Amino acid sequence: MAIARITSKGQVTLPKEVREALGINKGDELEFRKGKDGYTMKKHVRGSPFSKYVGYLRNQRGKTTDKIIVELRGK
Repeated sequence: MAIARITSKGQVTLPKEVREALGINKGDELEFRKGKDGYTMKKHVRGSPFSKYVGYLRNQRGKTTDKIIVELRGK
């Protein structure tokens, strides 16, 4: 069992074993969820900013890259 102390500023230093188990590094975000037995914590993983572009060129299938670029740029 790992135990952490809260500072007067409300900060918590997570024990090394917890950080390693969760794969947490400097700058990572944690997610807290309230459940019936208390709170759970896990590493918050954001989706890729490029996810919204997946399939964007699906209707361009069969065209060369050069042809797609010319169509997108207008010339």
